[in-house]
Amino acid sequence: MSDPRFSKDQISLFIARALETAGMPPNDAGTVADLMAEADLNGADGHGIFRLQSYIRRIQEGGINLSPNIHVEQEKSGMALVNGDNAQGHLVMKYCAERAIQKAKKSGVAWVGAHHSNHAGPANLYAKLPLAHDMIGLYVAVGNANHLPPWGGTAMLLSTNPIAVAVPALEEPAVVLDMATTVAAYGKVKTAAQQGQEMPVGWMITKDGEPLIDPTRADEGFLLPIGGPKGSGLSLVFGLLAGVLNGAAFGRDVVDFNADFQTATNTGQFIVAIDIAAFGDANSFKRRVDDAIRAIKSSPTLPGFEEVLLPGENSFRKREDYQVNGIPLSNALHEGLDNLAENLGIKKISY
Repeated sequence: MSDPRFSKDQISLFIARALETAGMPPNDAGTVADLMAEADLNGADGHGIFRLQSYIRRIQEGGINLSPNIHVEQEKSGMALVNGDNAQGHLVMKYCAERAIQKAKKSGVAWVGAHHSNHAGPANLYAKLPLAHDMIGLYVAVGNANHLPPWGGTAMLLSTNPIAVAVPALEEPAVVLDMATTVAAYGKVKTAAQQGQEMPVGWMITKDGEPLIDPTRADEGFLLPIGGPKGSGLSLVFGLLAGVLNGAAFGRDVVDFNADFQTATNTGQFIVAIDIAAFGDANSFKRRVDDAIRAIKSSPTLPGFEEVLLPGENSFRKREDYQVNGIPLSNALHEGLDNLAENLGIKKISY
């Protein structure tokens, strides 16, 4: 049986209805729903509507502030520090991205960090927002649970700490790097568990160093960093920049939002917007990016490779497919959403 497909509008409407019923103000619910559905449209299936049930539970158990005062605490011409006031992370990071874009128009480069935020979905959502303004976007976050130890250690002190960088092109799709500092993002582990699939060898190992492929036993092991000690080092540095620098949680202070739905996570993130015009003509830059993309795409391939793919290219292709044919939701997820609808007393998501 093939997975059912839904339009972005159908997904967004259902999410907004669920969040509003749970108590989120309508405007905020609409903003969060649109960003979550956008994540699904881009193929980030571990960060869109898949997360709705856990978000609703956190709201119901008091872990999210539904009447936040998101505001700037400290500010200079090229930076700002935002207090998210324990709001839903999507609201905090949209606020930060808009502030960074506004500042970069004047200062050329702007860095806006946040503390007391929450999980905000995939990193590329926010890195891509500056693209419409002929800007480069860069986003980093502290993961919402510690899933790996420092290289050579066993204490869970680091997380997937993702980074996304979006660089505009003129005629080609933008280059959008979105990656965790682990071999796999934990959202993919959760998705595999829901769908009853095994994980590939190399995603996780047990605390004894043995391969772990059963996602339902994920709490018995830890994720592996990309590139061994290099990935561990990146996770550390990103945590210091997005967590410690912002006054947000890092290391032992990180709250596992998969297990604790009541404690404020004090999640830290930052976004950087770079105005290309501050360095020269924007269209000239984007033409050179086009040239670089085409040169890379024309590279001869190694055996076993059909083509050279650039960061974000798979996502772009999924988006084109999903805009025409709808966004697939696994049968297991669809069933879970139907149960959520019944519990909330709202209309089920419709085909």
